[in-house]
Amino acid sequence: MDGKEDMIYLCWPESLLFRRCDGDATGAFGSVLSGDIGSSFSVRFTSEEFIQQANHPRSYCFLFLILSMAASATDGTQFDARQFDEKMELLQVDGQEFFTSYDEVYDSFDAMQLQENLLRGIYAYGFEKPSAIQQRGIVPFCKGLDVIQQAQSGTGKTATFCSGILQQLDYGLTQCQALVLAPTRELAQQIEKVMRALGDYLGVKVHACVGGTSVREDQRILSAGVHVVVGTPGRVFDMLRRQSLRADHIKMFVLDEADEMLSRGFKDQIYDIFQLLPAKVQVGVFSATMPPEALEITRKFMNKPVRILVKRDELTLEGIKQFYVNVEKEEWKLETLCDLYETLAITQSVIFVNTRRKVDWLTDKMRSRDHTVSATHGDMDQNTRDIIMREFRSGSSRVLITTDLLARGIDVQQVSLVINYDLPTQPENYLHRIGRSGRFGRKGVAINFMTKEDEKMLHDIQKFYNVVVEELPSNVADLL
Repeated sequence: MDGKEDMIYLCWPESLLFRRCDGDATGAFGSVLSGDIGSSFSVRFTSEEFIQQANHPRSYCFLFLILSMAASATDGTQFDARQFDEKMELLQVDGQEFFTSYDEVYDSFDAMQLQENLLRGIYAYGFEKPSAIQQRGIVPFCKGLDVIQQAQSGTGKTATFCSGILQQLDYGLTQCQALVLAPTRELAQQIEKVMRALGDYLGVKVHACVGGTSVREDQRILSAGVHVVVGTPGRVFDMLRRQSLRADHIKMFVLDEADEMLSRGFKDQIYDIFQLLPAKVQVGVFSATMPPEALEITRKFMNKPVRILVKRDELTLEGIKQFYVNVEKEEWKLETLCDLYETLAITQSVIFVNTRRKVDWLTDKMRSRDHTVSATHGDMDQNTRDIIMREFRSGSSRVLITTDLLARGIDVQQVSLVINYDLPTQPENYLHRIGRSGRFGRKGVAINFMTKEDEKMLHDIQKFYNVVVEELPSNVADLL
């Protein structure tokens, strides 16, 4: 996202939805809305396009949506919690006919009637008792039902859909039977690792199709036969288009981190991929946060999904202590971070900033002061990112500086401390960031650097998650 200009454009004619994306994306018929949601914007049409839209039977919807967007535009980018809750409440009531319920809760993995070799993989991975989302979410997916599941980071959400997929595969058929989409290469590769680990005793063949890797190698592996493909939308669609990945036997389709996928530029690609899948494919939508817009778009390709949702005020991460440091000025952040470095080095820590350029700047500043840090962001080539993440997972690197690239789904279980050097620009991303610490019930600490300009965002975060973020005490090392 960093270094590129955000654009909003209209996707026509299937759903009349606005989307945000990076770079030079264009709409299905080319009409571009310039600007950002929450700021003023203009709409440009050629005369031919306008006539086409005016004559379209849904033109009243098109005009209504534009007027609604204009009317709801506000200054700034702060989250409107009241509007979010109103939309969510509307979905709860209005969506009753669309959704179904599944009330069974399973207190143990043994009670779920999973294959014995899948259970062996689950226990070998380190799970002992299913988390709340696993207690409610694994079995309906295993039964072939469409599901929308929301759970906070670090609660075993990935293992939920991996278990559901592994339970249903026909291991005698070496054709792709399950397709999982993720918004980043790192997350796709992490899902691949979890799938392979849980299916270790089942002989599952899984492959990650992601950008930045060899197309020819993807084609070779896919032609040899796999049971599951995990990938990013661009590379997966390319493989489907080339027919290197055949959709004939795909019976399960999962969107992980759906809020990221559906709100930041992947709507069209997801829809294009879905069009190529068999008509009766099972669909699973999984995410840590589930904004109303993400729920709305699932209606177009889900059939009576089981809905397992968490209310906004239930999203707080238990076990993670959250603090702020009042640094007042941006230029004082660096000194504050250096003061904390000895504490950082005690454990594994992640430091979040908002741009790739700032990752490089902060890394150079820390190293110039003889502090050992590593860094990763989206401008680095895939091989370099893989090496850095491998070192961090192994513990040979202990302090990692990054952007929101790492904020979703990267499971480094030893992380105990997250520092928001920059507060996230949207409250929803706060959950993904601090969820890097305290994984699976471990203790964790999140420290937020706050300048005067950040006061409103920190207030919004506390209101959004219904939490109190306290000032950092002097004995921070004792908290880890």
